[in-house]
Amino acid sequence: MDTRAPIEFARGSFPGAVNLPLMNDAERAAVGTCYKQSGPQAALALGHSLVSSEVKARRIAAWLDFAHQYPEGYLYCFRGGLRSQICQEWLREAGCDYPRILGGYKAMRRFLLQSLQNACQRQPLLILGGRTGCAKTVLLQSLPAAIDLEALARHRGSAFGKRVGGQPAQIDFENALAVALLRATQAAPERALLLEDESKLIGRVLLPPMLRLAMNAAPLVLLEAPLEARIEHSFHHYILSNLNDWQAALGARAGFDAFASELRQALGNIQRRLGMEHYRLIAALLEQALASHEQGDPAPHRAWIAQLLRDYYDPMYDYQLRKNAGRIVFRGPATAVTEFVRQYRGGF
Repeated sequence: MDTRAPIEFARGSFPGAVNLPLMNDAERAAVGTCYKQSGPQAALALGHSLVSSEVKARRIAAWLDFAHQYPEGYLYCFRGGLRSQICQEWLREAGCDYPRILGGYKAMRRFLLQSLQNACQRQPLLILGGRTGCAKTVLLQSLPAAIDLEALARHRGSAFGKRVGGQPAQIDFENALAVALLRATQAAPERALLLEDESKLIGRVLLPPMLRLAMNAAPLVLLEAPLEARIEHSFHHYILSNLNDWQAALGARAGFDAFASELRQALGNIQRRLGMEHYRLIAALLEQALASHEQGDPAPHRAWIAQLLRDYYDPMYDYQLRKNAGRIVFRGPATAVTEFVRQYRGGF
């Protein structure tokens, strides 16, 4: 239970934490101003006057509900100081002896950053690569001792990978990643940890440099799939599934408009790297596909997807593959890669 103000919670928290603040943003700001102008005792008195009677009763009720729902949980504030102490005292007065985390958010954040550094230095890694659309994420999610970086980043990794709802804050991503690493390494400390090959940015969140360095030095296994299978996978995930997400969030009409706008923007973002000739060709195919899709036939999307894979993603992949040829320890289709990864224990 995170007892910090909502504005603090939004800047960064932990997976599974629920924000049930002692003070809301306006109350916190008022107490902070009072502290600067009149000192700690006046600020404490103001805080108690702001959070009193019915306001206090509602917040204690919410904390009690949380404590009953999560009897093995903990509460914390920023430094494990006055706010969490007050919450703990009020809960105790209400008949609930609930533990708090000494050192609060700052202590947990330091612990997670140290855990992340330790994992990068000590945990053997295996990196899953392959051409765009070969269903690396699907295979990754089916294997033990694996972390789905794109799921943590809430982004599919490519220029077209933006997802409904946006991405987490950088701090939230790092915290979730550190927790995932802790769980994976504790569950199977003897196994190499499987991660998908990613650039330094997944959408707008940054892979921690220490992890990126470890990944760049790790063995590489390549998942191979024919072009038609990659087109079909991309069609289902980037078109059908993506549109479903948009329409579930915004409704049929607004969802389709947002989906179409995101596709156009994503293509526009890579215009310079595509070159004007390829861009115009793919943009025209995209517009034809959107017009057909709006009438109920999404199949024409496959044409521009195929063109994009051949003219943009595959050349980039081939370039990177030449640079990393010495790291490759295995390559093959999904069944063979799955068997290799299950038996792999680390090392080149």
